[in-house]
Amino acid sequence: MLTLHRVRGVRLVPDGEPAAGHAVVVDGGRIAAIGPYEELLAAYGNQARVREWDGVLTPGRTEPDGAALLEAVYHPDPREAGELGSEPIGGAALAALDMTEARWGASARRGLQRLLALGTTALTGPFTRPAVRKAVQRSGLAEVPGGRPRALTVGGAADFAVFAEDGSALATVLAGRLVHRRR
Repeated sequence: MLTLHRVRGVRLVPDGEPAAGHAVVVDGGRIAAIGPYEELLAAYGNQARVREWDGVLTPGRTEPDGAALLEAVYHPDPREAGELGSEPIGGAALAALDMTEARWGASARRGLQRLLALGTTALTGPFTRPAVRKAVQRSGLAEVPGGRPRALTVGGAADFAVFAEDGSALATVLAGRLVHRRR
């Protein structure tokens, strides 16, 4: 299915200037076209679902501390909020917890959800804990060595985020799938 993402502008590289009035067409997990919205609407409008976002579409954030955020802290389950709070736990408080592989995996999934809500589309590893490595692989987030900046290209992976004027993430898309939408 084709999706036409209409936005205020498209930024092809993380620090580049956004091209105002541009849009992105996604076909499955790949970017099919990038260009002026009116041209893409004329070419794909009959076949594509149109999503409108009041923000700038970019390659998304690359989290340089991915391994530390997922393997050196615990992201509490909401059911543990009364006892542990809702913020990530590290240091002595983490050492006091009974951390099984299953608990590490669940913590990593909650940490990944937080990252997706920030517009993260890639992160650095390596991930040494098997449960964390599996959670990262299943999330769809790309693991990039050294946090290399990524770019949006026709034919490239449809991994991107849309950011509001205040810098908050409106949406995160991985492999063409909407994985986070701000409510």
